Amino acid sequence: MNTAAAGDVFAQMTELAFSVPFVVSHRLTRMALAGPNPSARDRKEFMTMGLEKVTAFQQSWLAMMWTGAGVSQEMVAAGLRWWMMPWSSAPASKAMEVMHQAPMKVASAGLKPVSRRAGANARRLSRSAPRP
Repeated sequence: MNTAAAGDVFAQMTELAFSVPFVVSHRLTRMALAGPNPSARDRKEFMTMGLEKVTAFQQSWLAMMWTGAGVSQEMVAAGLRWWMMPWSSAPASKAMEVMHQAPMKVASAGLKPVSRRAGANARRLSRSAPRP
């Protein structure tokens, strides 16, 4: 397994595990304190909250698509090498290595925008307490 990609996924999941509960509790508290008439600051935060989820989702899927396309190109290259050298096991080994590393590469690419956004939100929201 590609230890770099696995380490990236582990780091991203760890950041999400610490950031997401804080951000969710902060925002729910802010919504509860705002009540039916949120302030302009609260409305801006709530709008940002919705938009950033859509943006992170789009960035995540786009990153996974491009990473998957790169993996596909690596597989085609490995197949062509095997076609050019059918007597060698090296191209087959390379193809197996690419297939083995692909899921972690794609997962890491997809988690990167989400974990980056969640961490940035946690840092930003930790500087301000929810106000009524």
